[in-house]
Amino acid sequence: MAEKSTKPYLIRAIHEWCSDSNFTPYLSVKVDANTRVPMEFVKNGEIVLNICYDATHKLTIGNDLIQFAARFGGASRECSIPIEAVLGIFAKENGQGLFFPAESAPADAAAPAAQQDAPAPTPPTNGGKPKLQVVK
Repeated sequence: MAEKSTKPYLIRAIHEWCSDSNFTPYLSVKVDANTRVPMEFVKNGEIVLNICYDATHKLTIGNDLIQFAARFGGASRECSIPIEAVLGIFAKENGQGLFFPAESAPADAAAPAAQQDAPAPTPPTNGGKPKLQVVK
């Protein structure tokens, strides 16, 4: 059985911590062909999104995708973000959270679930442990 990535669990944990602490969770995303966000708000291939419950509708942080509807410039838009595209999640008020190493998106996002459950990328070889950065 393939080992599950910890990334979606960590994203959900920081989101819950922000909500419980009355902080605003922001999601930093590397935009690619599999990312559905309002492109007019993308800068340098990245977008930062407010994903608090008050700013989103039907927010779902799954193991493969983050999906929600939100208002951008007064218009409701559907967003779909592959977990691989998430660069970090942090609290707007104090900057605390987690940032993740950049990952390459799967070759075919429409592949069957059995193919998408491939093992997570191997950790960096500089010491053998992945590095997570706390933002202050």
